[in-house]
Amino acid sequence: MNYPLRISVFFGLVAALAVAQQTAPPPQPAGRGAGRGAPAPSAITAKPEELARIKEKTEQIEALVKDLKARGLLDETLVIWGGEFGRTPFLQGNLNDRPKWGRDHHPYAFTLWMAGGGVKSGITYGESDEFGMSVAKDPVHVHDFQATLLHLLGIDHERLTFKFQGRYFRLTDVHGQVIAKILA
Repeated sequence: MNYPLRISVFFGLVAALAVAQQTAPPPQPAGRGAGRGAPAPSAITAKPEELARIKEKTEQIEALVKDLKARGLLDETLVIWGGEFGRTPFLQGNLNDRPKWGRDHHPYAFTLWMAGGGVKSGITYGESDEFGMSVAKDPVHVHDFQATLLHLLGIDHERLTFKFQGRYFRLTDVHGQVIAKILA
């Protein structure tokens, strides 16, 4: 099977920075990652030092994408930044006990971004309601995202199967449509 893209898929700060350091060192030192499994702090609950760390990581990821573009590698490298779920758009916890503030898991509306590797640049696809609670326009199911990701990697999601307990399965199950509107 032909895999036309270099694969650099990021699902968290630590993984992204490890790949960034191996492929294209950012202009600033990498610093410390957020830690394994550590959710990114929200601007609502973040302390000044957390906001500084978020700014630093954002600058490093920006440097990675710019470096890939400058080297002519962005067209063949798919960069994905996201997580496995979103967070509720509202604060939870006792307002008098800031260290215990937080936001619960929220799988109904969340954000990820993609760059390079056959993705159309400068667009936004999908939209949440004014509170960030629900999808208001162009929902993307996980099967559609997986079908699109596999398409960008040159793999037909309907033909990719794996055997488990004597039965063949597809990553996208019997679902999944490639989201053509985001393809370059």
